[in-house]
Amino acid sequence: MRRSFLRLLAAGLAAMMLGASPAVAAQEPVRVVYHLADGIDQAARAMGNMRNHLRAEPDTKIVVVANGDGVRFLLSGARERSGKPFDAQVAALQQQGVEFRLCNNTLAAHDIPVSQVLPGVKLVPSGVVEAARLQAREGFVYLRP
Repeated sequence: MRRSFLRLLAAGLAAMMLGASPAVAAQEPVRVVYHLADGIDQAARAMGNMRNHLRAEPDTKIVVVANGDGVRFLLSGARERSGKPFDAQVAALQQQGVEFRLCNNTLAAHDIPVSQVLPGVKLVPSGVVEAARLQAREGFVYLRP
């Protein structure tokens, strides 16, 4: 009797888990926060990751949060080590719905004028607070390329 009950319970739980997951996944696109804090090389990797990500899952909601050395690629004239400019890459990703958010604390600490920030980039008071908020309150998955 006990074995039958346990089998029935296990089967019911498995059915609930299998039945609920696809329905939830089908309703809402995945939300991802890419956290960039390590400079130009990390940003170059992240740009490729995001292009690939959107190619595979075009409905993914991506927000990039940049702080510390990670803000450099979002400034006028920023280039990859190969010389490829970031501004066109950022603009192309923005056209695909990617949002870029930059830490105002970093700008202030490094005396970077807001006029150097690329168009369409949103300033947030604190990059780390923004990344944490997106995870804790909005259910974003955290990636740090």
